[in-house]
Amino acid sequence: MTAVMISTMVLCFALTISVAVSIGLASVLGIQASHANMLISVKEMFNAINKFPLAAIPFFILAGNLMETGGISRRLVEFAKSIVGGVQGGLPMTCVLTCMIFAAVSGSSVATTFAIGAILIPALIKHGYPTSYAAALQATSAELGVIIPPSIPMILYGVSAEVSIGELFIAGFGPGLLIGGALMLFVWAWCKYKGWGKNDGDGRLKFIPATLQAGWALLMPVIILGGIYGGVFTPTEASAVAVFYALVVGVVIYREINLKNLALILRKSVISSAVIMFIIANAGLFAFLITRAGVPDAIGHWLQEVLKSPGMFLLGVNAALFIIGMFIETSAAIIVLAPILAPVAVHFGIDPVHFGLIMVVNLALGMITPPFGVNLFAACTVARISLDRIIKDLIPFVLVILGCLMIVTYVPQLSLGLRDLVYSKK
Repeated sequence: MTAVMISTMVLCFALTISVAVSIGLASVLGIQASHANMLISVKEMFNAINKFPLAAIPFFILAGNLMETGGISRRLVEFAKSIVGGVQGGLPMTCVLTCMIFAAVSGSSVATTFAIGAILIPALIKHGYPTSYAAALQATSAELGVIIPPSIPMILYGVSAEVSIGELFIAGFGPGLLIGGALMLFVWAWCKYKGWGKNDGDGRLKFIPATLQAGWALLMPVIILGGIYGGVFTPTEASAVAVFYALVVGVVIYREINLKNLALILRKSVISSAVIMFIIANAGLFAFLITRAGVPDAIGHWLQEVLKSPGMFLLGVNAALFIIGMFIETSAAIIVLAPILAPVAVHFGIDPVHFGLIMVVNLALGMITPPFGVNLFAACTVARISLDRIIKDLIPFVLVILGCLMIVTYVPQLSLGLRDLVYSKK
């Protein structure tokens, strides 16, 4: 059964069939090969999505789309530009900083790519940056959308590995700030080397006017994250609060959302949510079947025999996840692999929260690596260029993220320090 499922899934990937359909078809053939009742498929697909924390996903997607249309993202760009936009290379640094702030509410890298990229990619091109560089920068910066909490992949990992989502969110700040800081330092040095961005400060607002203009937008992550960590509401409830706040700000305060816009926003959000839920349902069925076949236990025993130390285990897992992330969508990879790898990590004495951050950071790289990087397709759509044109500019960014991944992997206190501090006081 397992051989049939894996070979079918690989063949479907090779034929460029969508991830969800590939996993679902492999699962159905696996059920047929094992002569099991087909009702299992319906039951397990329903069980995969019948989890309260998953309700946060459509709400965070809707909140991100409301922010994009309601003028919140544009004001965040002006605020970030007022802080770092005055130096050479300030505009690329603005891109990274804005994505960090936007990520603190949206939870989605694709939403971040479209919302921020629609503003900053044309601005970067206007200031003389190559189109390919602007697209590569935006795709990479938007990766922060799944690392800085709240994060949809963290929710999926928490549900799949039965780990506290609140702890994952707190632990995500260290890696998120590390990657954001490393990207800003890199783009500043790169622009100095290339001689780009000497006029990036043109048209920049002063800090106080930009802060006042973006006040309502900046208050949003404060309310959402403050409410979660203050115990006012759960991460799932916070997603609904984010939608309500974005709707009020966009309709009543900024007045940039009307009924026509709202209908388009809802339609876009429903489609995006349905795609993710369809992937989760099929991946849940796939995970159930391979678990019943004993694959997780077999892999666990094999890893324990071959990789005899925690350091070697983490190195092997990172190499495997990097390759897997290039071909399998992040959400599906987490749902399938987290139940398999997390228990093995615990056996090696690795904190499951720390391991979750390693998985999320590593698989997020798949969003900016060919051939199936969703952020690359989104950025190329906004920049109106083909994927092959941005590969050369993308490589240095991937190397920076890989360097940060090694730090996240082998310096666990970067992820767990804030978590331990917060929970030791409770």
